[in-house]
Amino acid sequence: MRRRTFLATLPLAAAGASGFSQPVATFEQSTAPHDLPPFQAAGEDRYLRPDVHAGDRPAGASFSSRSPALGCSGAAGSAHPIATQVAIEMLKRGGSAVDAAVAANACLGFLEPTSSGLGGDCYAFVWDPKQAKVMGMASSGRSPKALSLATARSRAVNGVLPKLGAVTVSTPGALDGWWTLHQRYGRLKWAELFEPAIQYCETGAPVPQIIGWYIKRNMAIFIKPGSGVEETANAMHTYAPGGKMVNEYDVFRNPDLGRTYRMIAEGGRDAFYDGPIAKTIDAYFKRIGGWLSTEDLREHHAEWVEPLVTRYRDTDVYGMGANTQGLATLQMLNILEQFDLRAKGFQSAASIHLQAEAKRLAYEDRARYYADPKFSKIPIEWLNSKEYARQRAKLISMNKILTPIYPGQAPSHGDTTYFTTADKDGLMVSQIQSNFRGMGSGLVADGLGFMFQDRGELFSLQDGHPNIYAPGKRPFQTIIPGFAVKNGAPWLAFGVMGGDMQPQGQTQIILNRVDYGLDVQAAGDSPRWHHEGSSQTMGEDLPGLGPTGILRLEAGVPVETRKALIALGWPMGASDGGFGRYECIENRKEGSDRVYAAASEMRADGVALAY
Repeated sequence: MRRRTFLATLPLAAAGASGFSQPVATFEQSTAPHDLPPFQAAGEDRYLRPDVHAGDRPAGASFSSRSPALGCSGAAGSAHPIATQVAIEMLKRGGSAVDAAVAANACLGFLEPTSSGLGGDCYAFVWDPKQAKVMGMASSGRSPKALSLATARSRAVNGVLPKLGAVTVSTPGALDGWWTLHQRYGRLKWAELFEPAIQYCETGAPVPQIIGWYIKRNMAIFIKPGSGVEETANAMHTYAPGGKMVNEYDVFRNPDLGRTYRMIAEGGRDAFYDGPIAKTIDAYFKRIGGWLSTEDLREHHAEWVEPLVTRYRDTDVYGMGANTQGLATLQMLNILEQFDLRAKGFQSAASIHLQAEAKRLAYEDRARYYADPKFSKIPIEWLNSKEYARQRAKLISMNKILTPIYPGQAPSHGDTTYFTTADKDGLMVSQIQSNFRGMGSGLVADGLGFMFQDRGELFSLQDGHPNIYAPGKRPFQTIIPGFAVKNGAPWLAFGVMGGDMQPQGQTQIILNRVDYGLDVQAAGDSPRWHHEGSSQTMGEDLPGLGPTGILRLEAGVPVETRKALIALGWPMGASDGGFGRYECIENRKEGSDRVYAAASEMRADGVALAY
């Protein structure tokens, strides 16, 4: 007898004893409403049934999609099952967590081109067990030196830089980030890390559901008349071979990228930044009228940086500094620490209201102050201080939305694919890598098989703004890895992908773990909120949202919570899928035993594994 049918036949008391507080309906009682589709039609990307919820779990959070993956020797989580398997393979070969991370990232450049690749940037946190500290690595490329502010302004659309095309391209930093990590923490040979990626590029791999959907969506945008992309034949050759868009379940191959990886495996980072790949890139941008050059590539170098940190209750949470939005996570947590969120209740209107208001306050500062610190003096210490957080928290009312809202006034003396790996020696890597918006700029250099990022879109064109465009300057970055330490020991290597959602998502993960006691898997499966809009945009908001913006809630947020938030005045937006994608490894040390708990979630195609 099937479990649901069996439970439906039990007396109420017996069902309650099995962990069910209410009678379970029979199949006849739970037929679908007439206005909802009774089955998923062939060829449909989605099957929307808001009346149907996930199955019942006998242990853990009722809404969790699965249990964490547990192991003592190593763990990995990424947005693609093959990349995760490759990372585990590298660990089993005797590689370090960094070897596993680099090999996984190389695979993701092929397997998940909608979020990663050689044309983007890269950041990482590494828990170094020998030094017992979190190390930060930043590899964010600068704008082309040949592109002037006047030329950038001449390409503007409604006062901001366009979303696509050569004017948005900044120097790719990802590869030098991989090289820098490997030089310090790698155990396997550099060339060995690229063997799986090269094999998959040549033999092919099936395209998963979500990645396939995003490839089709991105390519349709690139080839649309008026897109601003100077040349699309190369992108079509790479991602729509023979003119056929890559689709779910198709076996996709990218032999051009495989050849590029072979050059990198043999020649190291110099093959890319000061060798044959650099020459091909330079010639391509000259051909299409762009600006990225061999000089820009030759001068790029990743750097080891000191992470930012704040203490949230009993947990030290780390944020990436430099030109990223990592500080926003810490600012939100500092503000929320002033409130008893546990007493407010998990997924309550009061809790989400406080979180969204903290986001709005932090993002006002993000829009006002965050930029490349080599070009602008940023009052980081003040923005990350507890005293400033107390001042900002006092602005929040439980009965209404804060209006007007504004950034803090700095004292006159004041100065964003994600994957994670861990090895048998306690080395843990929290790494994030991106082409920014979707697949990137739409531009693929001749025969190289990867797309260049469009990160330059996030530069401001306003005079006096810290993030105003300048040649050789790093644009504001949304990609940020996450890391948390408890009692001086590494606890969480985690991240939540997705533009401006990243600090919001990271904050929700920390609250779910620290305040609401959820395990590493349930913390990611929990329904999320996403707020968009501020008084000053950083380029990623939809136009016309205004300072109040819109609040988006996933379907799993309780109906009563949604009603209460609307009653408070929150403008509601549709659930658009922009709630990020999470991976995490938790380090659970009990005496001499270390257990890694790895988690992924249903919003991505990925998986987390441990052994």
